[in-house]
Amino acid sequence: MKNKAKILYVCQEVVPYLPENGTSALCRHLPQAMQERGAEIRIFMPRWGCINERRNQLHEVIRLSGMNLIIDDADHQLIIKVASIPSARVQVYFIDNDDFFKRKATWVDAEGVYFADNEERAIFFARGVLETVKKLRWAPNVVHCHDWFTAIVPIYLKRIFRNDPIFRDLKIVVSVYGAEGFPGQLNADLAAKLVQEGIKREELRLLERPDYRNLMRFAIEYADGVALGTEEVGAELREYIAGTGKPVLEYVGEAGYEDAYAEFYDKLLDK
Repeated sequence: MKNKAKILYVCQEVVPYLPENGTSALCRHLPQAMQERGAEIRIFMPRWGCINERRNQLHEVIRLSGMNLIIDDADHQLIIKVASIPSARVQVYFIDNDDFFKRKATWVDAEGVYFADNEERAIFFARGVLETVKKLRWAPNVVHCHDWFTAIVPIYLKRIFRNDPIFRDLKIVVSVYGAEGFPGQLNADLAAKLVQEGIKREELRLLERPDYRNLMRFAIEYADGVALGTEEVGAELREYIAGTGKPVLEYVGEAGYEDAYAEFYDKLLDK
């Protein structure tokens, strides 16, 4: 990479902590590839309750934990854990909280039903990541958000944290995966809860119906570039992305993806 990139990867899943798929595999290998090209990287994901802490050697970072985040007038303690990916010099930070992540599942229960509080979990995760990066005193110049559970991060960066020196000068990349995402929609009061966070109601029009497509449109609206993580991105979402006029990294297979992403980051940082 020709630019000195400091890349924050915000992921909903990473191998080996969750099963391998297109999203979790890219979130595992892309950060390492960029680190080997000279970038500084940090990876964050939720500490889903199905992750075996002993087997994966997670441990709490006391100096980063302990803050309380208020979501919809309720206090939730922010706990930060960390682990190293085997066979790689890469650490992963985990956002944890007993109210949101203790259940032995990810965003769906054993029957595949999406949890009713997924919108609050996503808000807590977004806030938790950015508050922790502030505590680390590490200023990224690229923030790369992967899939729908991270969709709130871009507006937090562009509105709530925009004047913070840690986040003042950066580019946001949003990766889109798959055609459908999840069925149905999140709770309709997601927008109202983000208003409580200090975001203006008129900036949340896409979340009046918080389904997968609108969540991804919402993330893209506040991004500087878009990466297609799979070939199966739906035609309607592709049309929306094209209409924004923002730089797009088309889907790249396993061959040569490292160079494609490095060039894409460089392109954004040169603007």
